[in-house]
Amino acid sequence: MSAESRFLTLLRLLASDPAAQGLQDDVAVLDVGGARLILTSDTMVEGVHYLPTDPPADIGWKLAAVNLSDLAAKGATPVACLFNYALSGDDSWDAAFLEGLGEALSRHAMPLLGGDTVQMPAGSARSYSLTAIGEARGPVPLRTGAQAGDRLYITGPVGDAGAGLDLLRSDPRASGPLVEAYRRPKPRLAEGALLAPHVHAMMDVSDGLLIDASRMAQASGLAVTIDHIPLSPALEAARGASTAAQIAAAQAGDDYELLFALPPSEKPPVRAIPVGHFSAGSGLSLLIDGAEMPLPARLGWEHG
Repeated sequence: MSAESRFLTLLRLLASDPAAQGLQDDVAVLDVGGARLILTSDTMVEGVHYLPTDPPADIGWKLAAVNLSDLAAKGATPVACLFNYALSGDDSWDAAFLEGLGEALSRHAMPLLGGDTVQMPAGSARSYSLTAIGEARGPVPLRTGAQAGDRLYITGPVGDAGAGLDLLRSDPRASGPLVEAYRRPKPRLAEGALLAPHVHAMMDVSDGLLIDASRMAQASGLAVTIDHIPLSPALEAARGASTAAQIAAAQAGDDYELLFALPPSEKPPVRAIPVGHFSAGSGLSLLIDGAEMPLPARLGWEHG
């Protein structure tokens, strides 16, 4: 069990309100009057979630986008957000960060209502957090609802952002679609809204296809088989489509595509790629080109 998992076990003792969903999901679901609010919060830390050489405007964009992606996975419409910021000591850097953040908030109609600022000690890693509030006007698909026999789909390929991060680690001046996927993820709000009334379970892929599919299966009390790992043309051109390249793509994370369980009799109402299925039992199985593969030691991203 990772340090993160051990901490969450203790934290669940405090998060006892039904709205917290037992901390089994990325969001809280809070009924207020006649509205169903979706609450989510993400933190980004320099050297953990992004490279120190990343442009500040892209970091600001990404902070908003990862929260919006959690709203998308519940079919929610953005309502507002709160923002906490550790001042960098560099006014021009801070201004560029806010420019990227503002661009993302404006693009996705999520107004900023408030937050907090703090001055960190010199030399500290930069860190920021954003809490997004959305409203669901229909069913809210959690990650716990998959059923045996459901097909597992994803709204796009995996591995691009992870490959972009690797390129930037080698050359901070790198550019192209893989770098763009890492720096400027696109929250699938429109797709989430269309999918929510139909799916049994849904979440975004932030930590990697393998680990997030495993989490959905575990939360639903099922086993899951991944039988296809979709790669983009850009990734195949850069790394090929070998078994090793496919597994690396499925571990990488930062994809922010929507992963969802759908009854086998239904077709997705959006463009999506079938990647597996659920069955009775527990655990994760991986097939590549029809052959069962041993699972890698690391399924995806975990803290600790």
